[in-house]
Amino acid sequence: MNIKTVFVIGLLSLGVAAASDAQVVSRAYELSLNNFRAPATENGSAAFKECDECAQMLVRVTAATRYTVNGTTVRLDEFKKILMQADDRENVFVGVLHHLESDTIKSIVVRI
Repeated sequence: MNIKTVFVIGLLSLGVAAASDAQVVSRAYELSLNNFRAPATENGSAAFKECDECAQMLVRVTAATRYTVNGTTVRLDEFKKILMQADDRENVFVGVLHHLESDTIKSIVVRI
């Protein structure tokens, strides 16, 4: 066996070993605004479901949760006001980043 073949096999085996050690730390959801309820307070919970027939999830937010509208970070109270003014809730999409280990929401993004 030549040295190039041994080298390539070695690199491929390293890639497989590295991939097996990967852990999922966050999960992202994309859902329509009518399947999302914003948290009432900074330390409350957001409720959402991935589809109309899916089970609703309730996940905590913290003071560190980021709320972004059209690329701009806003405070929770401003975020809720903007969501209340959305007309076509079926076609407005919300992105939710759920940190699995802490079971908290890291960010909520909406583009209106």
